[in-house]
Amino acid sequence: MYRRISDFLNDWKEESQSTTAVLDALTDESLSQRVTPTGRSLGKLDWHIAQSVHMATEAGLEGLEAPREHEPIPTSARTIRDAYVAAAASLAKVVEKGWTDAQLGDEVPMYGESWARGRVLSVIIRHEAHHRGQMTVLMRQAGLIVPGPYGPAREQWAAYGMEAQD
Repeated sequence: MYRRISDFLNDWKEESQSTTAVLDALTDESLSQRVTPTGRSLGKLDWHIAQSVHMATEAGLEGLEAPREHEPIPTSARTIRDAYVAAAASLAKVVEKGWTDAQLGDEVPMYGESWARGRVLSVIIRHEAHHRGQMTVLMRQAGLIVPGPYGPAREQWAAYGMEAQD
């Protein structure tokens, strides 16, 4: 749980950059990749990440510009990426202007429970990282190069002059 807005903003900057790097690697063709016939497609996960930024409005954060939950999935990877980048920037802006450190402990109704606003921000980041991880599996299946958000991915080891680890 966050207790300072600046801590969230620092983490959000890094996490949203990592997500953007993953989204940059997607192609329009890869958006249909699924693990199973009934599983979420890469495009659905991609769009869900962009839409889930809107979760902050459930906690009373006003002015957030992000795709809504029931908006149709675009067929263009670039369109989804651009929507995410705009939503991520909007979240940083409205959190910085709309909430104070003192308000992060305030309880708000979330999904039938009561969460501190600082927890809402933490869940937004963890939720995004969770789905970003799912996306990297689908990206490998689709034959895409996966960027390493927390360390080098297999293809990045060569840039360090090292062999990829198994």
